[in-house]
Amino acid sequence: MAEIDIDLIRELREQSPKAQRKVLERYGNEVFAQVARMLPATEDAEEVYQDVFVKVFRNIGMYDEEKSALRTWISRIAYNEAVTWLRHKRQAVIYFEDREGRAEQLSDAEVEETLGHPNSETVQLIRAALKHLPPEERAIVTMFYYEEMSLKEIAYVTESIPTTVASKLSRTRKKICKIIKMLQS
Repeated sequence: MAEIDIDLIRELREQSPKAQRKVLERYGNEVFAQVARMLPATEDAEEVYQDVFVKVFRNIGMYDEEKSALRTWISRIAYNEAVTWLRHKRQAVIYFEDREGRAEQLSDAEVEETLGHPNSETVQLIRAALKHLPPEERAIVTMFYYEEMSLKEIAYVTESIPTTVASKLSRTRKKICKIIKMLQS
């Protein structure tokens, strides 16, 4: 771990407002983007964003630098807070459900053809398709592609294992491809 992170963590544990501002500056936009992609409205994301950092600052003593990077630990808190918010709100939202398994039947080549070389139109379609996914699937996709987290980091955040994350990511990519084809027709 970098020397600066050791000092930052020590200062956070001492409840230093300067260190807290530094963490907000360093990770705030990423955390907000993460929760905003999972939640239905900006106001909800703002509420959860605040809850995330309250929890980070209150629980910094529980952070174990041997298990994960600070960024990953904060991302785990953000993920859990967003999922908790969603469970408590139980809003009636209909997501794409592939009951017939048609998305699973798509070949990796077909998925790669649709998602592999994104242009501006494809990026817009992917963003539209993400809105049709359940929050947990949307979170995995965004952590992998937008935040460029490794499968191991995503597994830590979602309390899973890397092979399970890889399987979910593969299935979700196929669902996104299927949704894009539906949006285009």
